[in-house]
Amino acid sequence: MTETHSARDAVWQSIQDEARLGLVSDPIFGGAAAAAIQDHPDLGSVVAHQIGTRLGRTPGERAQLAAIARRAQRASPDLVDAAGVDLRAIAARDPATTSLLPPLLNYKGYIAMQAFRVSHWLWTNAQPDLALLLQAEASTSLQVSIHPSAQIGTAVFLDHATGIVIGAFSTIGDGVTILQNVTIGRHDALPGRGPRIGRGVLLSSGATVLGDVAIGDFAKIGAGAVVTSDVPAGCTAVGTPARLTNCLDTPSPAGT
Repeated sequence: MTETHSARDAVWQSIQDEARLGLVSDPIFGGAAAAAIQDHPDLGSVVAHQIGTRLGRTPGERAQLAAIARRAQRASPDLVDAAGVDLRAIAARDPATTSLLPPLLNYKGYIAMQAFRVSHWLWTNAQPDLALLLQAEASTSLQVSIHPSAQIGTAVFLDHATGIVIGAFSTIGDGVTILQNVTIGRHDALPGRGPRIGRGVLLSSGATVLGDVAIGDFAKIGAGAVVTSDVPAGCTAVGTPARLTNCLDTPSPAGT
């Protein structure tokens, strides 16, 4: 068994333990959560089911979308590994929870990110129409629209996950936190590749990042800021248009 498989199994074991404890402490609501876990053999199965449940409008659509996600997971087990890393990141960074089960079952930002990962796999495996369909369903159902051509690392946390738009060919590094109403995309007046967001960046509520720009590792983009030029690592960008402040000699992770 590889280290990756061990980590994946550890996450799944923790989720099962939380479900059992929840059943004991609250037989009604805990029972529903436990059933949602006990019906599945592994984390990937739960994630695929949640994608189908949250994006599909009819039983047939829900089953079809879950099957698409499961097929992608079987072809690329890294999707399940990423789902585990994303889940642990939420438990570590979200002050509202320290558990894995609530975000897995209830956080639409988590499911939106996993739906994106499936759509990106479809996009890179010559199934663009299906990838764009999945994007459209996620946008309609979850209010999160991420183009399947975007490249996104792991441990990414979509907090509150409403009104988030990530455009084509954007790149987002590991450990990024994105709050509600954030837009990341290309600039109409400056055609080219999308923004490149570094590791550990915090994008606060209502922030907009446009054009062929680079946001350095552990930078912070303030609420409502409009960024159309590079932000060095460790700096904070605030205002419209954004200005730089609090640039650090030694960058620290976003959210600290």
